[in-house]
Amino acid sequence: MPPFVVPTLVKIALGTASAAAILHWAAREVRRLNEERAAKVESIRRHTLPTLRRDPVSGEWRIRNQ
Repeated sequence: MPPFVVPTLVKIALGTASAAAILHWAAREVRRLNEERAAKVESIRRHTLPTLRRDPVSGEWRIRNQ
């Protein structure tokens, strides 16, 4: 039986398809992780954080008294 020979063009096509599949999966994972991270940031209540105002005399940032 003759040896099984894969043409070079087929090898290149399979390598390109594999690389595209891996890149597609990686991009999807990055998007998913970014959405999870954004959800965590949204969960922080912004109104509980202090508001900073610039002091017009000294130019320093200070916590606004409420």
